[in-house]
Amino acid sequence: MSAGVQTTEVAVIGGGPAGLVCAIALAAAGAETVLIAPHAGPDHRTTALLAGSVAALETLGVWSACLPDAAPLRKIRMIDDTARLLRAPEVSFAADEIGLDAFGYNIENHHLVAALEARTAALELPRVAAPALVIESDHTGVTVEYAGGALRARLVIGADGSRSLCRAAAGIGTRRRAYPQAALTLNLEHARPHGDISTEFHTESGPFTLVPLPGRRSSLVCVLAPEEAQVLAATPDEALAEDIERRAHSLLGRMRVEPGRGLFPLVVETADAIARGRIALVGEAAHVVPPIGAQGLNLGLRDAAAIAEIVADTRRAGLDAGAPTALARYETARRADIMGRTVAVDLLNRSLLAGFVPLHGLRGLSLYLADRIGPLRRALMREGVMPAVSQPRLMRGEML
Repeated sequence: MSAGVQTTEVAVIGGGPAGLVCAIALAAAGAETVLIAPHAGPDHRTTALLAGSVAALETLGVWSACLPDAAPLRKIRMIDDTARLLRAPEVSFAADEIGLDAFGYNIENHHLVAALEARTAALELPRVAAPALVIESDHTGVTVEYAGGALRARLVIGADGSRSLCRAAAGIGTRRRAYPQAALTLNLEHARPHGDISTEFHTESGPFTLVPLPGRRSSLVCVLAPEEAQVLAATPDEALAEDIERRAHSLLGRMRVEPGRGLFPLVVETADAIARGRIALVGEAAHVVPPIGAQGLNLGLRDAAAIAEIVADTRRAGLDAGAPTALARYETARRADIMGRTVAVDLLNRSLLAGFVPLHGLRGLSLYLADRIGPLRRALMREGVMPAVSQPRLMRGEML
């Protein structure tokens, strides 16, 4: 090995929220960790952090910096806005029914990333502020090359997104399916208070969801046919605000669109494995799900918490954190949660798109039962916020 190659126990590739949380958790657990990622650019998107993710951020000393810029989600309201023969009843879920002050909090990604980066600086976590260029794995470790240098780690954690270089280096394929939909995302101001209620209109083209932000502001995820989404994304601000108000049935009054629109196709993509050859995948490197039900980033944060927990446990036992047994434990710990959430989001989305009338009736019946049967409703809420099959210690508010 060249004398100029740096060595470390763990290298985290990727500077999004999942990668930053993973690096902070590893450093807090005493693992020698290097973060390899450029600093993030502007990101106007938002993330609805569910209760377990909030607990993890609080445990890692990050949440206090996030809270001033986050809005609580105390109620979730679902409205069938289709014109179909069989329509579902309106259903509301309240966090206080399951003993929570809020299901979670909605925060703009740039505030979340800023708080996480401030924590990495406070921990003096070593960082290479450049993208990884080449990753090569062998039975003793992984070599990561970047502009100006190289690094050798016993374990690499790939948090480098849906086009993951880490996943390719591990020789892991994916299963991908595209939907005939695209999502328009933006933030907006409105005349009426949202009351800490997230409102989801179910339409024939997909969900139209307004999620609270601090003050009289909300974030919007509007799922449409790709052609319609492109037209809407190119609409001038004033006309777009009027269109959104119409789609929201003036629930929040007059609206003003803020700068920064996102438009992206809806896909579901799952890696064939989430760990191989001393490389573990987290976040969108391991799974991509549509922006429905606040599942995407929360899944990724559970990935990050799980692999950090396994590394901490392995180190305490004096074992190799990148060994096949440790990676197999990670695969087992995460597979059920990833598959369960992916299937649930897929079924909900398909039920809106399908023209099969009995399926509409089944969806309506399911929501009716959830509304009418208290124990069922509360069980669904608990599982949505804190899944029983996968609650790493950080998500329970426990240090590693």
